[in-house]
Formats: sequence, C-alpha cells, structure tokens
Amino acid sequence: MLLWLSQWMSEYNSDFSVFSYITLRSILSALTALAISLMVGPGFIRRMSRTQGGQPIRADGPETHFVKAGTPTMGGALILLAVVLATMLWGDLSNRFIWLVVLVTLAFGVIGWIDDYKKIVKQDPNGMASRWKYLSQSVIGLVAAVILLYTSETPATTMLIVPFFKSVMLPLGGTVFVLLTYFVIVGSSNAVNLTDGLDGLAIMPTVLIAGALGIFSYVAGHAVFSDYLAMPHVPGAGELAIFCGALAGAGLGFLWFNTYPAQVFMGDIGALAMGAALGLVAVIIRQELVFFIMAGVFVMETVSVILQVASFKLTGKRIFRMAPIHHHFELKGWPEPRVIVRFWIISVILVLVGLATLKIR
Repeated sequence: MLLWLSQWMSEYNSDFSVFSYITLRSILSALTALAISLMVGPGFIRRMSRTQGGQPIRADGPETHFVKAGTPTMGGALILLAVVLATMLWGDLSNRFIWLVVLVTLAFGVIGWIDDYKKIVKQDPNGMASRWKYLSQSVIGLVAAVILLYTSETPATTMLIVPFFKSVMLPLGGTVFVLLTYFVIVGSSNAVNLTDGLDGLAIMPTVLIAGALGIFSYVAGHAVFSDYLAMPHVPGAGELAIFCGALAGAGLGFLWFNTYPAQVFMGDIGALAMGAALGLVAVIIRQELVFFIMAGVFVMETVSVILQVASFKLTGKRIFRMAPIHHHFELKGWPEPRVIVRFWIISVILVLVGLATLKIR
C-alpha cells in the first residue's frame, strides 16, 4: 500500500524512490509490526483477561506450571494482527507470494483459533477434534502446494537444494514436490505448536528463523546475488523479506509480554500460524533442508514426542520423564528460565549454521 503511494510521490520528488528498496521496507515492516504489538498488547491482554477462563494447565505437568492457571491465551491473534498490517503496509500487493503466505498464515490461524476457543471459552479440554484439525491443515497445505507447482516460473523453483553443495539440485516431480511442500508446511506448523509450552520458548526461535529466511528471500529474489551465491533465482521472492521482517518484529513485540513470567500465552492461533508461515516461506525460496537445520529446536521437540509415544506403545516404557523434551528438563530440576534460554542459544547456533550455507558451498 505505502509502496504504491511512494511510487506515485516519487514522480514529484525523487527522494521517495528510496522506499522501493526491499531492504528498507523490510526494516520498516519489522519496526511497524513491533510498534503495533507493543501499542495494542496491553489493551489486548486486559480484554483477554476479562473474557477468558485462562489457559488450561496439564494435570501431569511440572508443579511449577500450576501458578500459570488463569493466564490469558490466544495471544497469537496479536502477532497475526501486527504481521498482516505491517505486510499490507510495506509489501508489494501485486506480488503473488505475499498474498499466498498471508492467506495460508491466516487460514492456519483460524484453525488455531477454533481449537483455542473450544478449549478456553467453551471449556472443552479436547478442543478441536484432532482428525478435523489435521484434515483442515492438510487441505490448506495441499492447496498451497498445488498453487506453487502450477505457478512456478522456472524449473529451479521445484528442485530440492542440498545445502553446503554448490551444484547439487535434485529435480522433483510434481507429486513429490506437492508432498514435500505439504509435509514442510503442516509439519512445521505442528512442530512450533508442540514447542510452545514454556514462556517465550517458541517465539524467540521463530523470530530468529524469520530473520534468517528474510535474508534468504532477498537473495533468492535478486538475480545477481542468487547467481553469485549459487542459489536458485525465484522471481518475486524478495518481497517475502517484508513478510519475514513483519513476523520477526511482531514476534519481538509479543515476547515483551510473553517473556517469563508470561502475561499472555500464544495459543494454537499463533503457534499453528507461525509454523505454517515459516514452512511455506522456506518452500518458496527452495531452502527446506536449511530450514530443517535452523528449526532444529522445533524438530527436537517433535522427535521427542514421537519417540516417547512409540516407546510407550511398543515397550510400555517412557524414554523421557515427560514429552515434549522441554518438560523432561524441567522435571530433572532445571528452572524454567534456564530451559528457555538454553533452547534459545541452541536456536541461535543453528540459525547461524543455516546462514553459513549462503557462502559455504
């Protein structure tokens, strides 16, 4: 929206042409989303406190969590508001990738909202039935995958890029591409949701990964930079840096209120949406494997749940004291802030490793 305005005004004053640069608009998008989160946050939390019964706490969870009963949730709505407004203000609204990512993010947010609403407002401990939640996620993920397949402009946009190797690009058939895209989007969505169990645990890795994906998006959308760094050029992908900037800024704003001890929880509305958004951006810029590295904390949390369930069903024994794995460390005696910060440190390291793949090939 503001891009169009600046382009019109640049006809009368060339100084306004500075807003055509993706780098500047990405920074402004991040700052706008941050400002929206910080300004709207206090009122949003007060309203949620009045209208909700609070986040339900697992009866078998760590005892330290029972003090969190009554903390308002569905704070992910604040993130979505900031992300969408900032993206609409600073993004190129004629860009198909912008609209696809925004719509998929909102669609997953709706699924999360229904689940949160049933758990908190309707006091249904089961929330949205698992089969319907997974079916909804699957439909959205498959639709997004098919759209990307049939709107791809170059063969490189449907190849699997192997990190750390300059010329290893594996061609994917249409079916494999759709399945891979589906698994990345839906898997990432649920992985972030599983990680969202401690104050600030999920949002900081999301911010870090969003920032890194923003850099990858800019490079992928720039013909010269992508060629120099041996990355596939994806025309139009540079605008996703605006969305990633908004996601990072909104996440930092939310962390202001979500840091230990949290004033508000993200809820499924935020976790499912943010995970899907990160996964979809990674697919568009052809960095699924790098995303797998950077999202190592989310992967670790998900794998811990899979292993715990499989072990218990097969042997009747549990591998961890509790899954996801962040609860395991709590039950071992680690204070919650220690678990959170150490997982953040791991995320920083993994994101740096992911960024290193830009040059190490």
